[in-house]
Amino acid sequence: MAASGRPGGAADGGREATRAGQRVAQGATGRAEAPGPGEEPQHEPHPRHGGDRIGRPREGGGGRSRPRGGEPGGTVPEQSPPHEGRSAVPDAPHAEVSRAAAGETSGAPVPAGPPPARSAHPGESGEVAAARQAGGDRLRFIGAATRRIARGIDLDEIVLGLCRATVPTFADAILVYLRDPLPVGDERPTGPVVLRLRRTDRIPEEPDTNGGRLPMLPAQPDLGPAMGGSAAELAEVQPGGPLAEVLRGVRPLFGEAQAARTALPELLGPDPRLPGGHRVILAPLRGRRRVIGAAVFLRRPDRPAFEPDDLLVAAQLATHTALGVDKAVLYGREAYIADALQRTMLPDSLPQPTGVRLASRYLPAAETARVGGDWYDAIPLPGSRVALVVGDVMGHSMTSAAIMGQLRTTAQTLAGLDLPPQEVLHHLDEQAQRLGSDRMATCMYAVYDPVAHRITIANAGHPPPVMLHRGGRAEVLRVPSGAPIGVGGVDFEAVELDAPAGATLVLYTDGLVESRIRDVWTGIEQLRERLAETARLTGPNPPPLEPMCDEVLDMLGPGDRDDDIALLAARFDGIAPSDVAYWYLDPKAQTAGQARRLARRALARWGLDELTDQLELLVSEVVTNAVRYAERPITLRLLRTDVLRCEVGDDVPQLPRLRQARPSDEGGRGLYLVNRMARRWGATRLSMGKVVWFELSMPPGVQRR
Repeated sequence: MAASGRPGGAADGGREATRAGQRVAQGATGRAEAPGPGEEPQHEPHPRHGGDRIGRPREGGGGRSRPRGGEPGGTVPEQSPPHEGRSAVPDAPHAEVSRAAAGETSGAPVPAGPPPARSAHPGESGEVAAARQAGGDRLRFIGAATRRIARGIDLDEIVLGLCRATVPTFADAILVYLRDPLPVGDERPTGPVVLRLRRTDRIPEEPDTNGGRLPMLPAQPDLGPAMGGSAAELAEVQPGGPLAEVLRGVRPLFGEAQAARTALPELLGPDPRLPGGHRVILAPLRGRRRVIGAAVFLRRPDRPAFEPDDLLVAAQLATHTALGVDKAVLYGREAYIADALQRTMLPDSLPQPTGVRLASRYLPAAETARVGGDWYDAIPLPGSRVALVVGDVMGHSMTSAAIMGQLRTTAQTLAGLDLPPQEVLHHLDEQAQRLGSDRMATCMYAVYDPVAHRITIANAGHPPPVMLHRGGRAEVLRVPSGAPIGVGGVDFEAVELDAPAGATLVLYTDGLVESRIRDVWTGIEQLRERLAETARLTGPNPPPLEPMCDEVLDMLGPGDRDDDIALLAARFDGIAPSDVAYWYLDPKAQTAGQARRLARRALARWGLDELTDQLELLVSEVVTNAVRYAERPITLRLLRTDVLRCEVGDDVPQLPRLRQARPSDEGGRGLYLVNRMARRWGATRLSMGKVVWFELSMPPGVQRR
């Protein structure tokens, strides 16, 4: 059968024309008419911006009868002249329309003179073929525009995507209003509904040398004299007013409709001076639960007006934009909550345990992955020891931050039981499995003993620590990696290493050493080199901790921020053997007197005679309580640092409790005296008993160690 639009290529009856018309009614969004016999096609001047290229068929033409939809064998259209085979889109060739539908928004002019468009359906008239092509162009534009809007992650990207997709391809100018503030989820807004102009965009009044657009900022809503002048930046929606009724109706309206004519001045200002005719579309933006704004599409008076089918295009653009805004607001709120939750669960400040200095850093992830589950901690332990913990929960979400908080709390509780590092990781692994089958994390747990100058480390799938020695040598410690927490059924192994005075241990998460542009071992080697380079700058003395942490973070390049980063640095000062006094005492009635004599001799050796009376009284009370219940030898240890610390250990797990003794009680005042006279005191349960400790401030004039 001959192609439609050529002489002799008419349909074979009204039934075929009816079916074609029904198909066009389903997929096309415009009607085109070919010129009558003997008439030349009317060519309008080509637009500067292609604003009427989205499926706009030619208007005018006649001189032929149309098939009647319900009559079989209806009137066959008259024979078309050779011009009827041309495209019904008047101002742009098919290739240019396709480029515009694909998202190109350049305002440069294109050559006039559309090529012939042949119908792929034999028997179709030129009118039906043109309408089919117009509908396809419009659908391609909607698809490209919605994809561009959906690519946005945050609010500004989504609104910018709407503006760039519609100007100049669909409209000459656009104004986007959003509620201020935007409601989140099921949150019920309070107070009046206020719409704020979020962004405007338009093409220039006159073409520039580059044929490009003139971008507009929210603070500059001027649309030019041909587009109605300036627009208001704030609009309060009056309850029951015309704007509220239009927003409640959801459907886009032409600006000349009665409802829109009364609503637009309330939105744009009292004197918007908008173009007449179908050159303004007011489209409410409705999210999942409520209207969140409005978009106004405008065409200049010298351009063709919008068509009825353009209301469907505006509805699609408004729907996808509103859903994208809802998504961005929910994502932003979740990221904010997760970040706040994560920062709240991190320690506000690090403790200052004896014999070690600490510094830490935490950096959130980049915008593409805002939150994670990285954490660090330093937990004082009995015997002046300290537990150093760094962990990383897999994932970037509020769930990861919540799991991080649970694991950190569990680690603090296990550390208080004075369990070995490998046992702590074992219990953390069990806790992660109880939280869920996919709750996995890596963790490094180390215990530093300043008296023994030793450190015990256990690893659960975490990057190895780096030790910076006093002479400037940086060493990656060989610690068995183990399996991540949450795998289950895996034993963890601990190693004990020397921790000489002046050395610095650096614990970190994988965000510091691994990214899209480098693997983890390359990053670890760069970290080791950076630490060694920093140590060379200070010569024989160790580098200060705080500047050293900043130097370490400076190794990150522009593309290295894929994950959040936790960094914990510990400078080992240790406690010299001459500052430690340690005894084993049998649990006998005479032990309290023996403890007083030993404490007095130690103070005399250290030149702290001013503390003798105070120390003897408190030692006598604590040792007496230990002797009363202990069955094995008790321990007494004195530590001289910046304070004088006394520790008494026994094999009884019950912790002492401070209580107010009654006047008739013969005992129960020992801890009351300790609480009143000591600088600090406490009790810690051990695996084989407990330790009760207290601290006394150094006398004035004594040099702090």
